[in-house]
Amino acid sequence: MPEETVPGEMTAIDPAGLSGPENYRLLTGCVVPRPIAWVTSVAGDGTANLAPFSAFTMVSNDPPMVGINIGRRDGGFKDTARNIAERGEYVVNIPGWELWRDVHRSGEVHPPEVDEAALLGLATVPADVVGVPRLAAARVSLECRLARVVEFGRAGAQFTVGEVVRFHVLSSALDGLKIDTAAIDPASRLAGPTYARLGGIERVEGAAAPGPARAASPRDA
Repeated sequence: MPEETVPGEMTAIDPAGLSGPENYRLLTGCVVPRPIAWVTSVAGDGTANLAPFSAFTMVSNDPPMVGINIGRRDGGFKDTARNIAERGEYVVNIPGWELWRDVHRSGEVHPPEVDEAALLGLATVPADVVGVPRLAAARVSLECRLARVVEFGRAGAQFTVGEVVRFHVLSSALDGLKIDTAAIDPASRLAGPTYARLGGIERVEGAAAPGPARAASPRDA
């Protein structure tokens, strides 16, 4: 048996005595790296919106579903949450590393009438199924229809689950249905205004790729 490794002295912190922003600072430093959902949505008046969310995960495989956590701003709904509620559809784009600065800029606060993709000079193309454009530069885009919204916490953060109705994946990154993650080269979020790229990738030789023994549900995630 390998010897136990002790990292060093630990500091215990009681979250009950901290504010929401203080707990947020700790959580975003602990839960790293976080994949980024770069969401395109469209308002009721047709105005397009682009915003990044780093609380993003897979929720179900049958049907395929993904979830993003959308917090509130100044007690009100963010444009993305409002647009998804109105339209019931959106696109989750996965940004490549070369786009990380644009990802950060798209998170700046703008009036609802501002199209962040146009502001940043990012081209969009029509989606196949939903009435929301996807980013042309994204190596992966997931067309989504709203399935469920669940509020958590005193701040009213909304965990928004969408069913994926169309996958768009860079052809050169595909081998059948297997995606070469290195070819996607996704950007990820760390604490504060910091981002990370994939480092070394290790594969367990002789191990089969894990797969679900049964269909996953939101409760399983």
